[in-house]
Amino acid sequence: MRVQDREATAHRLLRSAARASFDPGIEIDWNAPFEPGMSYMPPEQISLYGTPAWRRLTEEQRIELSRHELASTTAMGLWLELSLMQLFTRFVYDLDPRSAHAQFALTEVGDETRHSVMFGRLLGRLGTPRYRPPRIVHDAGRLFKAIGGGPSMWATFLIGEEIFDRMQRATMADERVQPMVREVSRIHVVEEARHVRYAREEIVRSMEGLGRAALAGHRLVAAVAATATIEFVVDPKVYRSVGIEPEQGRRMALANPHHQEIRHWRGEKVMPFLKELGLISGPGTGLWRRAGLLR
Repeated sequence: MRVQDREATAHRLLRSAARASFDPGIEIDWNAPFEPGMSYMPPEQISLYGTPAWRRLTEEQRIELSRHELASTTAMGLWLELSLMQLFTRFVYDLDPRSAHAQFALTEVGDETRHSVMFGRLLGRLGTPRYRPPRIVHDAGRLFKAIGGGPSMWATFLIGEEIFDRMQRATMADERVQPMVREVSRIHVVEEARHVRYAREEIVRSMEGLGRAALAGHRLVAAVAATATIEFVVDPKVYRSVGIEPEQGRRMALANPHHQEIRHWRGEKVMPFLKELGLISGPGTGLWRRAGLLR
């Protein structure tokens, strides 16, 4: 029965993909100029929002910081998409290609490929320096892509997908934000909804029959891998764009009560689900708290 349920879900998701998939090269006017005076993110989503440093910034500086924080966030999203594609192709390697389950997984890889191109083009239009996770995180991601799997893999997918989904839903509905950025967010939200549904069902199946030692291992790996995404969404170098030293800016952001609330809000949908599955416990709990996702 579980195989039948999995196939039924995959067939629904394949129909959804046939109805609502987008080619960003056609859907988005990449030559359109950015609108003067418009932010690149909802101001409330910017890490320094509400701080004394924020109040000292001019409106032009606030917009400039939004441009750089969007570039950093987008670069992290692209890094996650690339990681997901490699993990997914390893996952599909053992599936029956005749199954709808395998075919939707391959469809998702296609979606993620288009998203990565879309994010890359947006980064090119933003015209900022290249932002990226620290080298140690980048190299750790290479290891995770090579050996990751099971519940911790799906948990990492869900954290990345659902947190970026909350950010982009707020962005696409905010008329203060640049139209091009809102359109990129809309496309990603529509297509990513299928990926979230697939991952939520798959993580439940992957937990079945998991022994105590294996569960403890997946709890720790999920905490390390998933929270790294949150910790480095904002590259501290973005603060140089408004004359603030990177480490000083990072300290102000981490101490900012509003930013802490935004971090918690981003995880409000997915964290209860992971806790209910038993994946939020043990030594990794401190990492979840440090990332602001758990209180």
